[in-house]
Amino acid sequence: MSIDKQSDISANLQIGPTTLGMVRIYVEGDGLELPLDFDPEEAEEIAEELRAAAEQARQAGKSGKGGRKKG
Repeated sequence: MSIDKQSDISANLQIGPTTLGMVRIYVEGDGLELPLDFDPEEAEEIAEELRAAAEQARQAGKSGKGGRKKG
């Protein structure tokens, strides 16, 4: 599956610290429980990638490339 392909799958996402000093991204969906643990540096890299992707999505929405314009 491509990252840009729409899906009808829904899941819950939780993010928080663990008692062992890791950052956990916890994904829960239909019959799926997926705890993903990252050291703080990896978590910061993921956060930077999320921010960059959000900015790219924002720009794509403004130019009408696959996004809905507000208004």
